[in-house]
Amino acid sequence: MRPLPEIRSEDEAIGPEQAGSLAGLDDATLLALLLARGPTVDDPHSVAGGLFARYGTLAAIASADLPELARSGVGPVGLTDLKLMRILCERLARCEAARRPVISSWAALLSYVRIALAEEPREQFRALFLDRRNQLIRDEMIAFGTVDHAPVYPREVVRRALDLSASAIILVHNHPSGDPEPSRADITMTRKVADAARLFDIGVHDHLVVGRDGTASMRALGLLT
Repeated sequence: MRPLPEIRSEDEAIGPEQAGSLAGLDDATLLALLLARGPTVDDPHSVAGGLFARYGTLAAIASADLPELARSGVGPVGLTDLKLMRILCERLARCEAARRPVISSWAALLSYVRIALAEEPREQFRALFLDRRNQLIRDEMIAFGTVDHAPVYPREVVRRALDLSASAIILVHNHPSGDPEPSRADITMTRKVADAARLFDIGVHDHLVVGRDGTASMRALGLLT
């Protein structure tokens, strides 16, 4: 890792020249610089190196549970900064995905769901509710589960779509195992949601399954018609 740039306190502003130099730093040095803002971290390089050895990537580190990060030597300031960084990245990606109708900005949508879910250590199930122009109204967590299961009730998904006056839904969930291939349970649940939504003229455009190894589209796979 490179020596850390001189930022003497967390309250000191970064000048233009210093800000420009940060872009050239590798991920481990940037993480060490972030960790150095906290007064309780004596050796930020060592802590950053340990985190990369354990989690592998910056995205996986930012997605890790707070107690696990604390046990790895990350102080309170670093914990807050990492979570703020993750939330800001996710919201920036969501803004880009919501700028245009989702169907015409599919790449931005895929980028957003990957940032939001690819490195999550537990399974999450989300629903993206769209208006009649296929623009994003709301992205909501429907279920939060374990490493391999998040309970979903189709009637609750449809009820929320009606509450929001949504015309269509895109279902999204992650596989913490990394493999995005839909399971039989995923397929069955998706068809139940689609059948329930159809009764109210609400379309289910797709169900995206996100993993570290990629993103699977049930519609592209012929599993949702």
